[in-house]
Amino acid sequence: MIVDDHARFRAQAAELLTLERFSVVGDAETGARGVELSRALTPDLVLLDVGLPDANGFDLVAAMRATGAAVVLTSSRSSRDYGTRVTDSGADGFISKAELSGEAIRSLLM
Repeated sequence: MIVDDHARFRAQAAELLTLERFSVVGDAETGARGVELSRALTPDLVLLDVGLPDANGFDLVAAMRATGAAVVLTSSRSSRDYGTRVTDSGADGFISKAELSGEAIRSLLM
């Protein structure tokens, strides 16, 4: 599942992940909708943008993980910009949007 406020990124990420043998079961443009969909769809993985219009992705990690999903945070910024917030959030990892790939996700989840 992909949670990001940019429709173009959601579409590109879904296409990329589908080509790399992931099944994208849903997407959302807000944190509230993302939590709602995560509860309804119980995905294995949530690709979660840090900067959403209604929420901070760091604050949503626990709700997403409560559904049994692994959570990988994304941003157009570097992980260095967030210091310890990625690990402190309980996320399974971070991938910058420019470096998103199936291989990058798999390496975080192993």
